[in-house]
Amino acid sequence: MNGRGAGVIVQTRRRHSRSLRPGGFTMVELIVILVVVGVLAGIAAPRFFQRQGFDAVAYTDQTRALLRYGQKIAIAQGRFVFVRLNGGSAALCYDAACSAHLPPAGGSNSGTSATLASCGSTAWACEGVPNGLAASAATFYFDPTGQPFAANDPLGGLNSTFAALTLTVTGDGDTHNVTVTPVTGYVY
Repeated sequence: MNGRGAGVIVQTRRRHSRSLRPGGFTMVELIVILVVVGVLAGIAAPRFFQRQGFDAVAYTDQTRALLRYGQKIAIAQGRFVFVRLNGGSAALCYDAACSAHLPPAGGSNSGTSATLASCGSTAWACEGVPNGLAASAATFYFDPTGQPFAANDPLGGLNSTFAALTLTVTGDGDTHNVTVTPVTGYVY
């Protein structure tokens, strides 16, 4: 064997010995990772386990959807749909006394414990305000064209006294609004 072949073998062994070194984290890197994870856990954990924020957003979205559904049913069926927001629930009915319940869009409402306590059933378009939250109260109705009318406006009347209505949901440190505009009944 010449000297050249021996050098190749030695270089090959050196390359392998460098790549076979054990890898891992240094003690400083591990401590930094533990500190970062601890800070994130200290900030995120309390927010994660606090339901009011999630419940407030969910109930606000449910109320918007319920109001839009009520307006669409009024137009589609050519009838009056009454909206009852009493601070404990949001409900849609076919009469002002809320004795003729409007069926929910998906076949049943959410069925949460707050909804069952406030509405009594999952078989009508009604959602209860989750525990720990507060919602404003209002009553109005949509006429067969989808226009909102104030509760004291006569049925079938031409002039609505309905003013822009902003409903609020509070209890998580923020205020969540649902607005119904006059004339068009647009809900946002």
